[in-house]
Amino acid sequence: MVVMDASTLMLLFHPSAKPPIDPATGAPVAKCRERIDLLLLNLSEAGIKVMVPTPVLSELLVRVGPDKARVLTEIHSAYAFKVQPFDTVAAVEVAHLTDSDLQSGKRLTDVQTYAKVKYDRQIIAIAKVSGISTIYSDDINLGERAAANGIRCVTTAELPLPPEEPQQELPLEQPSAADSEDA
Repeated sequence: MVVMDASTLMLLFHPSAKPPIDPATGAPVAKCRERIDLLLLNLSEAGIKVMVPTPVLSELLVRVGPDKARVLTEIHSAYAFKVQPFDTVAAVEVAHLTDSDLQSGKRLTDVQTYAKVKYDRQIIAIAKVSGISTIYSDDINLGERAAANGIRCVTTAELPLPPEEPQQELPLEQPSAADSEDA
């Protein structure tokens, strides 16, 4: 099982969503839709389910606006998805994640908010207690925090591109004997 955060799920459920920025180029991720489609195909073929932690589900539903019912129906009716609640074990894990930051005196940056950090910790805690080793996310802060907790983060820009279609041969007519005599 893998985890997808709201940034990746938006690309899945809202094909018109803006592609994330590729950190290597500073431009939107090229062939974003194709990368997401290939990821889903590969996960499906491998029989790997996608866990959606409830804090991610909440963030996704806020972002999709009036499409809430459609997205909820798709997630709950698809075998590929499993919604995982923030439960007691995850709450204890968040407390441990928070303890280390408090003890180190670590301060939040200007980009971070306490609410966002709490969401990120809940997502990571749910993933950790569920034994998840990979999360798909374009959220740099979530990715760094996940990596610090032994969870590999894969961004959309890191997803492989689908193989290119082989170039087709052009159907050229063979010159006739008369054509070659005229030349």
